Amino acid sequence: MDKKFNSFAEFYPFYLSEHSDPRCRAIHYVGSFWVIVVVLYAVLSASYMLLLLAPLIGYGHAWIGHFIFEKNRPATFKYPFYSFMGDWVMLKDFLLGKFRK
Repeated sequence: MDKKFNSFAEFYPFYLSEHSDPRCRAIHYVGSFWVIVVVLYAVLSASYMLLLLAPLIGYGHAWIGHFIFEKNRPATFKYPFYSFMGDWVMLKDFLLGKFRK
């Protein structure tokens, strides 16, 4: 039976547990960085078709991290909205130094 999350605050600890390998998190950060670059470039250059690449770049990097390092199924498949939010909150937490030992 799948876990039912009632809030993002309830989901986020589960999300982090699915990203325990720092290499997986690093690949997520690289993907998120490139998503930001592509979105900014697409908007600033009015090349809006490039926006179609953003999900491929972001999820492509994330899924590689899961399949190679975590050996788990990405949370996106069961919890797409919370997982999308989790990517950006995890990046924010990384930038704020919350994952340093």
